[in-house]
Amino acid sequence: MNSSAAADITDPRPANRDARIIGLIGWAHFTSHFFQMTLPFLVPVLKDVFNVSYTELGLMVTVFYGVSGIGQPIAGFMVDRLGARAMLIGGMILLGASMLAISLAPSYWLIVALMVPLGIGNCVFHPADFSILSASVSPRRMGRAFSIHAFGGTMGFVLGPLTMLGLSALVGWRYAFAMLACYGLIAALVVHAQRAALNEDRAGAVAKHASGGGALPGNTGSILSLVLSAPMLLCFAYFLCLAIAGTALQSFFAPTMEEMHGIPIAAGLSALTAYLTGSALGILAGGYTADRYRRHELLVALGLVCAATLIVAGGLTAASFVQLAAFLAVAGFMAGTASAARDMLVRSATPKGASGKVFGFVYAGLDLGSTIAPMIAGFLLDHHYPVAVIFLVAGGQLLAMSTAFGLGRRRQRAATLAPAE
Repeated sequence: MNSSAAADITDPRPANRDARIIGLIGWAHFTSHFFQMTLPFLVPVLKDVFNVSYTELGLMVTVFYGVSGIGQPIAGFMVDRLGARAMLIGGMILLGASMLAISLAPSYWLIVALMVPLGIGNCVFHPADFSILSASVSPRRMGRAFSIHAFGGTMGFVLGPLTMLGLSALVGWRYAFAMLACYGLIAALVVHAQRAALNEDRAGAVAKHASGGGALPGNTGSILSLVLSAPMLLCFAYFLCLAIAGTALQSFFAPTMEEMHGIPIAAGLSALTAYLTGSALGILAGGYTADRYRRHELLVALGLVCAATLIVAGGLTAASFVQLAAFLAVAGFMAGTASAARDMLVRSATPKGASGKVFGFVYAGLDLGSTIAPMIAGFLLDHHYPVAVIFLVAGGQLLAMSTAFGLGRRRQRAATLAPAE
């Protein structure tokens, strides 16, 4: 039995404490994604209110994800130095304050400007969340911890548009945004009240480095060699490709289906909710699988190939909301099963005490992909190439799958070359 397996068996952390921490961090991740899904809602609303094009609306989304992508590696360094708890709470406060300002904005271009603080608030979640989970949760439950974390984010995607549609119908989009801002600030207060239960990966890193373990090199060259190593670049590429697919799907698939098949925008958004609901269920199933099956790259490949195939089939052939929702629900489930396995791949390549840096860097690929995708998809729709949007989604998923295989091969090679204990 190797040392990591023995540590898993003797780990004293009780299940109820792990569940409390996983639930709290999952809820914080839910809040982040809940706010992100207000952007697809804004696309048709602002098009009518301010008479702007899809390309201009793509710019709004691009600014948000661009700022978040640039900020995420920086946030990762700050998490390892200043602590994940303070960064997480500060990000939640900034999200709520930015949403409140958006609710009062009198022009489209001011809303674009407000994407900057919104993106800064959003950039802290992945490095802070994964740093806390890595330091606080038993290793034998880590796959399930990652799956609940991803499940929370996906449920934010599911409930975000539904909540915005319902609230805006009752009180208008501006009051709806103000109400969401209040929710974000309350969520920050709840996490602050529970902060004592959350450990931080930086403490273990400092201790090990001080004792000569060398887990967390302090000079810039060592840090760059870590984040620019082949495994980290493969992880970054994975999230880049996955985000191109996901952002094109979430922000522009509904208008794509309207142009191709005459399916109304509201119905298209509901079909997207079916995708996200299926994804949430797949994430829960994938967490248990990732804890039991070591070939995580194969789990990723199976989920993404099936998802890409179903998205192309549904996008090209669905003639009604029911057909489209059925295709997307199953596609979402299959994509969701890959989520925990991909995070386990990243964790396996992460040195002790560097969770903030590593997850901040590789998850910046999500924001970079989300920055690129809206402009591409918006351009394709403005020039009446809706079929190309479908293949943009599927192609991103298949490219992500190929990077996961590359990372899996490297991990197997490293395990083969490692000396026996």
